[in-house]
Amino acid sequence: MKIFPAIDLYDGKAVRLLRGRYEDMTVYSHQPESIVRDFVNKGAQCLHLVDLQGARDGGTPNFETVKRILKEARLFVEIGGGIRSMETIETYLSAGANRVILGTVAALEPGFVETAVQRFGSGIAVGADIRDGYVAVKGWTEKSAWTLDAFLKRMADAGVSTLIVTDIARDGAMSGTNRELYRSLASQKFDIVASGGVSTLDDVRALREMGLYGAIVGKAYYTGSMDLSRAIEVAK
Repeated sequence: MKIFPAIDLYDGKAVRLLRGRYEDMTVYSHQPESIVRDFVNKGAQCLHLVDLQGARDGGTPNFETVKRILKEARLFVEIGGGIRSMETIETYLSAGANRVILGTVAALEPGFVETAVQRFGSGIAVGADIRDGYVAVKGWTEKSAWTLDAFLKRMADAGVSTLIVTDIARDGAMSGTNRELYRSLASQKFDIVASGGVSTLDDVRALREMGLYGAIVGKAYYTGSMDLSRAIEVAK
């Protein structure tokens, strides 16, 4: 299983939200590139980036910071947040990202996803951000009409191969990941990346034993409660 340490961007800074609430934001660094260097030193091979402003409002407001990170990283980088046009997909992939994550647009315009997969293949992943059983959109500020099961079926029909599934209620809460949710998804024909509440090495071990493709580590790294080097080793 792959570990994706995460950097969430807001105004060029590395931040974390609590349960997706923008009013509960903690700034961890004014130089996100330095965090990337630490990830590399701890053995990371992958990086999960999110433009939080883009996720909420659309567009690429942190693109200059993203470019600096991509230049620094030399990792497999996936990025999400506000990617709602073919032009934005091309912008990120051309800048050096390996994979882009479609969120809001996947829920509101499923046909867009199908076209994107046809054009960019494995360079496309989809984020399923779940609140109260439904897919949330626009930086988790609104709930869509999609249940998780219905959304998964539509994404499978669109040819999506990688799905990042976030339990919003667990995100940033340091309360452990939703093992029941990911166990129910383990048999799906997607590469499933678990996100939200991955707080301990036991969480990492449990997700690996389910056969998941990957897990995102966010706040547990920033608070020092999880040793990233150990998490990467346990994931293997």
